[in-house]
Amino acid sequence: MANTFQLVMNGTPADDSFYTKMTSLEVEENVDLPGAIQVNLPVSPDGNGDLTYVNDSGFQPFSNLAVVVTLDGGGAQCIFDGYVLAHKLHLDKGTTAATLQVWGQDASWLMNLTETAKEWVDVTDGAVANAIFGNYGISPADANLTDDSASHTEAGHTLMQRATDIQFLRSLARRNGKLCWVACADQPGQRTGYFIDPDLSGDPVVTLTLNDPTAWNVDALDFDWDVTRPSSVQASEATFDASGPTGVSGDSSDSGLSALDQRPLATFSPNPITVILTTTVDSAGELTMRAQGLLREAGWFARCQGEADISRINAVLRVGTVVMVNGAGSVNSGKYYVWSVRHTFTPESHKMKFVLLRNAVGPAPTSGGGLLGGLV
Repeated sequence: MANTFQLVMNGTPADDSFYTKMTSLEVEENVDLPGAIQVNLPVSPDGNGDLTYVNDSGFQPFSNLAVVVTLDGGGAQCIFDGYVLAHKLHLDKGTTAATLQVWGQDASWLMNLTETAKEWVDVTDGAVANAIFGNYGISPADANLTDDSASHTEAGHTLMQRATDIQFLRSLARRNGKLCWVACADQPGQRTGYFIDPDLSGDPVVTLTLNDPTAWNVDALDFDWDVTRPSSVQASEATFDASGPTGVSGDSSDSGLSALDQRPLATFSPNPITVILTTTVDSAGELTMRAQGLLREAGWFARCQGEADISRINAVLRVGTVVMVNGAGSVNSGKYYVWSVRHTFTPESHKMKFVLLRNAVGPAPTSGGGLLGGLV
């Protein structure tokens, strides 16, 4: 299968010679961190008293870099669209092994340039996100207003911002159990701002197969789970409408997300952990949303990590999608949410290191099974 990638600098694709000269190019997508790019280049004298690449117009501060991947028979996918923020130059005597690393972050960095103090009144969290994205020419995702917060009114508590725009949105997203990131669509410059619940209902976009002798597409997978995290929340708070000793209650043992398999954390762990949440809210519904947001973050207790070669998997892994894992046994096989992908391009290959999370594992052991059952 043929596949190609293209580096676009300030709207102009790199020439063909660039791809044979570069050492590697790395792009990372992440649903709760900024996307990042690193271009690794050899450096040599250019014959005019300067060094190659170091002073190129495409690698100047805040030059726009974009990476587009096109699979054979598939459409183009822009996996990064952002800006140059740093250089790291290494020179040896005679520049025989000189290298340049060019590093940048995605377009959300433009939302991180100025700290703002602002009061938001009569708006929901999703409406705030859409308004802020719009200020940067970023299109809001359709689902940003789904499962939204209540409106923040002067009769209750208004919403105070004391941070950069992207810091503020990520803090709002975390307390609501949402994810916030900026990504490009098919082409550079077409940017979408996400302030969404994780969508776990979709069909898997690709199946990762480990042990099939003919259809395998990953060499190795690592799995782990961690049950040292809360599975229930006790929450009560006095409000303007309920100022008695107990106020309103927002106790919850349900994150509000569908489970990706049979046993979520509360079912999988025989000793559930309960935490107390204290926060300022205006209603029991808002308090419950905060409690569920805490449980959503804690509920990603199962992880899968691995690496895939795009020539074998025949798909571009993208964050925020669901994939299927086969061949890992009943506990670890099943659906996973793509949390981060690190693409590494060289002149010869395109590999993807990925982190997959899920909020449940497979079925409980059958009676009499396992090592102990076999020893009895």
